[in-house]
Order: sequence, then C-alpha cells, then structure tokens
Amino acid sequence: MDCLFCKIAEGSIPSKKVLETEDMLVFHDIQPAAPVHVLIIPKKHIVSMNDVVEEDLALIAEIHRVAQKVAQQLGVSESGYRLINNCGPDSGQAVHHLHYHLLGGAKLGALTGISDSHAAG
Repeated sequence: MDCLFCKIAEGSIPSKKVLETEDMLVFHDIQPAAPVHVLIIPKKHIVSMNDVVEEDLALIAEIHRVAQKVAQQLGVSESGYRLINNCGPDSGQAVHHLHYHLLGGAKLGALTGISDSHAAG
C-alpha cells in the first residue's frame, strides 16, 4: 500500500510523535497552521469518514478520547482547540487515510484553509 500515513504509522517514515497507542498515532504537522497543530490517525487504514463501518465506531470514539488527552498534554484544553476532519476532495482531503487535525494555541478565528497540504508528515 502506498499510503503516507500508513508508512508514518509503521515507522518507515519518521514523524515527531506526540502520543502513540496500539491503535492511534498523534504527530506534529510539518506545516502547522496554528501554534499547536497535530494530526491524529488510526493505525488501521480507513480512506475517509465515508468509509467508516460499524466495526470502526469504537475507533472513532477513541480518536476523540485521544484528542482530549493530547489537547490537555499540549496545554490547549482550557483555552480551546479545533478538531477538523476533512472528508473528500472538496474539503481539501489529499491524504486518503482518515485523520483529524487538532489545532490550538491561539485565537483561530475563521480558519477554513486546513487542507491536507499541511499534513505531509
């Protein structure tokens, strides 16, 4: 499989890890759009939110639990953060592996330009 995020999850492409569990990986975005900008990915390859099936719902819940933990770890849980999932080409999804952007550390305003061009690893 030629998936950038699968390669990052397996360790064949390096990343600046924030948190890793058996099922998830959180790492810093290489082109941050905010002072805090990390990506949360399941290690299981799922193309997009449209491809989530019943058996993946626990994994989606885990992504949200991990987001809470990471926001606290990175010091943005009290001031606020944004959790973004791009789904499909019109949203800006270019990396076809389910992932969430967690952004914070500043007043984010009407930030709408979070495409996967920021998510290269």
